Amino acid sequence: MFPLRDTVRSRSFPLVTYGLIAVNTIVFLFEASLGPRSFNTLLDIFGLVPARISTVHLLSFITPLTSVFLHGSWFHLISNMWTLFIFGDNVEDRMGPTRFLVFYLIAGVVSGLTHALVSNTIYGTLSPQSWIPTVGASGAIAGVLGAYFILYPRARVVTLIPIFILPWFVEIPAFIYLGLWLLSQVSSGLLSLGAYGAFGGIAWFAHIGGFLVGLLLVRIFARRPEVSRHWYPDEY
Repeated sequence: MFPLRDTVRSRSFPLVTYGLIAVNTIVFLFEASLGPRSFNTLLDIFGLVPARISTVHLLSFITPLTSVFLHGSWFHLISNMWTLFIFGDNVEDRMGPTRFLVFYLIAGVVSGLTHALVSNTIYGTLSPQSWIPTVGASGAIAGVLGAYFILYPRARVVTLIPIFILPWFVEIPAFIYLGLWLLSQVSSGLLSLGAYGAFGGIAWFAHIGGFLVGLLLVRIFARRPEVSRHWYPDEY
């Protein structure tokens, strides 16, 4: 399933959402300008290395944040930024730009720490898997999805479902679309635990941790109903 858009219009200009997309793109353009060795060195220094989190080291304090703004490929960047583009504006609309930015960064940091905790617990800090740098905004964006799940459960997500060579466009209720997304992350995460060495490919538990953070913190960061100018029927 590939999301194309949602059915809820943003009532304000999503300054932070667009700003985050711009910053992530600029950072990746810098990454792309590097040679392979410099690129890998950058990811190793500023990516989140699970084993390093358990040490008293400067990088262990900053990489949960810096890793959120790094990506490993154009596909990695575009898929994350497209998801943020679809869902971020509405969540920012309900939180306001400052609260949304803080919420986004908290979700990103906690999701990375969740990945590190699971990796170190399952494989140990001396295993090669725990020394693989993890990068990407997907954990922070998963937090946005968790918030969207609470704020707009009756919204619809226009989704492309390819059936062989024929495209099928369908509107799926947000709570079903995001529920299926979470289920896919949990199932993939559990399956990865049984395949030694597969954990480093995709940080499934970072996605799960970010989504749960979104569910838990959305009520704190969302503005009170009387502050909102108008409610759409798709909102809670």
